[in-house]
This record gives sequence, structure tokens and C-alpha cells, in this order.
Amino acid sequence: MRNPWNNRTAVFAVTVAFVAGVILALAFREGNNTSTGIVDSSEQLAPIHWRVPVAFGTNLPALGDNILIVAEMIEKATNKRIKFELFEPGMIVPPFSITEGVKGKKIDAGYTWVGYDSGKIPATPLISAVPFGMEPWEFAAWYFEDEGKALAEALYKPHNVHPVLCGLVSPETAGWFREPINTLEDFKGLKIRFAGLGGVVLQELGASVTLIPGGEIYQALEKGAIDATEFSLPVVDQMLGFDRVAKYNYFPGWHQTFTSAHLVVNLDTWQALPASDRALIEMACTAGVIRNLARGEALQGEVMSGFKDKGVTPKKLPLTILKQLQSVTTKVLEQEAAKDEDFARIWASQKTFMAKYKIWKDHAYLPRDFN
Repeated sequence: MRNPWNNRTAVFAVTVAFVAGVILALAFREGNNTSTGIVDSSEQLAPIHWRVPVAFGTNLPALGDNILIVAEMIEKATNKRIKFELFEPGMIVPPFSITEGVKGKKIDAGYTWVGYDSGKIPATPLISAVPFGMEPWEFAAWYFEDEGKALAEALYKPHNVHPVLCGLVSPETAGWFREPINTLEDFKGLKIRFAGLGGVVLQELGASVTLIPGGEIYQALEKGAIDATEFSLPVVDQMLGFDRVAKYNYFPGWHQTFTSAHLVVNLDTWQALPASDRALIEMACTAGVIRNLARGEALQGEVMSGFKDKGVTPKKLPLTILKQLQSVTTKVLEQEAAKDEDFARIWASQKTFMAKYKIWKDHAYLPRDFN
């Protein structure tokens, strides 16, 4: 298997060190007066206290706890002048309605998976999780170094929301199932919790797809309301107890080759911030992306090595099924692009970038079956 993490450890370490150094320098600047009596300009900045609801419990490793790291960095860097007061899912707004709350100024900001906004902004899955799409570092390259950031901001501007990429994790599992999946026919009539465009693909195959908040999935599985589910990384899924009910855990996560998280901020609130505060929040979120990637990669091996003791069978979807799923995915993406100009624009940008990136991707890394 090609393992870019082995090749990029040094790059991540240097980047984390750089960003951390900048943030610490800002913290030193904010927290110290000079003996000459010169007042630091940062002390004249207004305090900021945002109520920030989250879509995922902050107890969930990588998926949910990343915002704790980001909020702590911001608080330390500003000597507590900027504070995010975090609210667990559902405490002040429903987890699927965070962006709506931000848009209506019920809250200033939220930390969420913007794929939940697809009912009102159809193109959001392209910046949150794409079936057979880019891998995490590839998505980050498109987002930060190509057109991604500008396209995401333009997508949300009409809704008076400013998105800041603030988290990014590895592929999800392809789902937890009570019974093995041997052919595409096995999806027909299957009651399954599935999010995003992957859910649309399974609907095309005859599955009965529903979207349930993470905290309610175990109960639905246990009571038989659903037959199978996807949600997140193995470390998260195990914490939520899926392995106690469904014993077949499938890979690879074809439907979410990356999973991003955004800090969504009311656009008026964002534009009213001093440029230095906007830059600091963006730096903390960029550091959060790197930390999130590292944490997501670090935690899965130990969990999967314990599958056998729990009676869980990790299974790889056969290549034939993956190819068939990819064919249906292409059809779904083309249908969505035909219905929505923003979707078509962003999808075209991603395809162009992936085509340019492919020669590097194919040549630069060791084969994934290389030991």
C-alpha cells in the first residue's frame, strides 16, 4: 500500500512547529506589556466570546475533539481575549442545523460537517466528503493551494456565512453490517444510515437510506430500525458501540475518502473582526487541520488490531463491487452537476486538479501493497 504518511511525517512536524511558533509568538505579544510603558495594540482589541455549537460530541477522538484543540490554541494565543464557548450536539441548535443558526445570527459560529447543509446548498458535499474523491492530503492541496478555499467561500457568501476549513480526517469505514455484502444486490431493501452523496449512490441501488445523528445510531441498530450504518473512523464507531451489534466492518471508505470539518462563522461577524483576529483564527484552524490528520491516522491501528477479540470481521469490498459503486457514483455526480451550477463549478475544479495531481500521486509514493 502507498503510505504517504511515512513520507510526510517530517513535513507535518515542521509545519506544526511553524504554526505553533507563530501562535505562541502572538500569545507572548498579547500577554505582555513592555517596561517602557508602550501599550501593546492587541490590548486595545475588543474581547470576543462566541457560543460555538458542535455537530459531533467533543468526547469523540479526531472527529469531535479537534475543536477543543483549536479553541485552546486561540484562547492561549490571545491570553483569553478570544474565547469559544463550546456546546455539545443539540444543546442550543440541532446538530444538522448549525449553519442555519449561524446564517440567522442565532449563534456567531459553529463547528460542523458542511455536508449536512446539502438540502439547501447542494454543492456542500464536494467540500466535505466525495465518493471516490480526493485523499485527505490531496484535498488539502486543492483547498489551500488551488481553488478550493475561494470556491468554498463563494458558495457560502450568499447565505451570509464564512467557512473556515478547521479539521480533516482519514477515510471512514465503508460501514457496519449485520450480514456480509457480496454483490450490489445485497444493498436492495437494506435499511442503512448513510450520509452525503454516498447515501444517494446507495439509494440508486435500492437501499432505504436514512440520516440519523451519531448519538442515536447505536439505539437504531440495536432495535433493528436500521440494518447497517456508516459514521466515522473505527475509533469513533467502536466508542459508539457499533461493534456490539454489527460484526462486519467494511473497507475502504469509498463514500468518504476524506472528511472535512469547518468553522462556519456569520459573515457579518467575520467581516467585523480586525484583520489580525481573522488571521489568528485561520492560523489556528490550519494547525487544527494538521493535528486532526495526524490524530486520525494515529488512532486506528490499535482499534482494528482488537477487532478479533470483539468478534468483528474487517472485510474489504471486492474490486468488482468498488468498480460498480464508482460507476453509479459517476452517474450521481453528473446528475447533481446538471442540476446545480455551483456543484458543476466545484466538481470541474476538483476534476481538473485531480488530473494534474495524478502523475505525482502515481509516481511519488510506494505502492500500497509494498512491504
